[in-house]
Amino acid sequence: MAEEEQGSTQILDADREVCVEVRNLWKVFGPNPRQVVEDPELRNASKDRILQDTGCVVGLRDVSFEVRRGEFFVLMGLSGSGKSTLIRCVIRLAEPTAGSVLINGDDIVPYDDDKLGELRRSTTGMVFQHFGLLPHRSVLDNVAYGLKVRGVPEAERYERAQVYIEKVGLKGWEHHLPAALSGGMQQRVGIARALTGDPEILLLDEPFSGLDPLIRRQMQDELMDLQAELQKTLLFVTHDLTEALKVADRMAIMRDGEIIQIGSPEEVITNPSDSYVRQFVQDASPTKVLTARSVMEQPPVLLYSWQGPKAALQILRDANVDSAFVVARKGRLLGMVTVEGLVRLIRRRGTRLRDALDPDLATCSADAVVEDLVPMVAASRYPVAVVDEDERFLGEVYVSTIIATMIREQEEEEEEEEEKASVEQAEVVDEDTGVTREDSSPTGDSGEGAKS
Repeated sequence: MAEEEQGSTQILDADREVCVEVRNLWKVFGPNPRQVVEDPELRNASKDRILQDTGCVVGLRDVSFEVRRGEFFVLMGLSGSGKSTLIRCVIRLAEPTAGSVLINGDDIVPYDDDKLGELRRSTTGMVFQHFGLLPHRSVLDNVAYGLKVRGVPEAERYERAQVYIEKVGLKGWEHHLPAALSGGMQQRVGIARALTGDPEILLLDEPFSGLDPLIRRQMQDELMDLQAELQKTLLFVTHDLTEALKVADRMAIMRDGEIIQIGSPEEVITNPSDSYVRQFVQDASPTKVLTARSVMEQPPVLLYSWQGPKAALQILRDANVDSAFVVARKGRLLGMVTVEGLVRLIRRRGTRLRDALDPDLATCSADAVVEDLVPMVAASRYPVAVVDEDERFLGEVYVSTIIATMIREQEEEEEEEEEKASVEQAEVVDEDTGVTREDSSPTGDSGEGAKS
């Protein structure tokens, strides 16, 4: 019986790997919105035609995606793309026209007001762009307000509020009114208020868009630090590509109420799904997105801790290299040895490779961004070792590899631009007839040269 219970628990935990799931979600504004969803012709019609024929505006069109537990998931797009409408539909601040929103496997679209209120109080928290603070209440009262609504005793709610006030860096401001705080400080109050209820899911609708650039970067850093500590499931809306690339585990790019592409920042930058996404991300520097995993290489040789120094020296000479990484069992990185170090060890009759390790070794995680690696690689005598969370060796990174990657990215972009330009130049319009035809003249002139 105990084994059956354990088995069912494991299945339940596996089911809960996905925390939020949106299925075929529609949001249509206007008279008779269901008509748009149910009519096969209108479902596939353009937004302009739907507006013209029905007077309805399509906010979301058949949107589906999943958010994993503990994930920092970013919804991004230009104004009018539907990202804010989508995040509001996730907790039914806006009512979906059709589709499902599953939170921990339960569809919340059919919830009545009581169940929906309980969900918002206990499972989700929301941070708005314009703070939404109560101007006549102190910072402490604003942060504790959600707990007051839930009926938490005063002493307990103030104690919990104080914890999160300190986490967001507002200790000492507890008894000030919001008007005495800067914009960044007010947004910290909003984040603390959302976190005080200990929600599993935190939704943030362009929370930093109204802040100055420096404050905005600080708030991004602080939110990422909080996420590393608290491991909430975050749905974050932004129109700022740089912000999305910085904070996202995965991101969804939206256009006209639809999701165009979902992937990690690196995937979106390196493999845009279409010309729209390519244009959207064209100004993003690959060094801000590409990770050590993308640019690392496997070394020509590895040494192992149980090998003797003479054997190791022979291996280096046979491979025609001056140094090599040393790993222990299960691939755990110990360090780097050089030919010179091995020769010195042999001369003093040492027998352990560990005694020849050079302490001047830099390491990084596989998710380290190339932009951060450049100074580290440039300052190191050896390649930078890429390791996992258990210090197992994964590969190495050279300056030359980083430069080659950047050059390759640039060349690919230039080739795409040249190909696009050649396609455009291959077709010209005859000024007399208005007919598009292939240009066969050697000068590329479509008119007079051919006529003469």
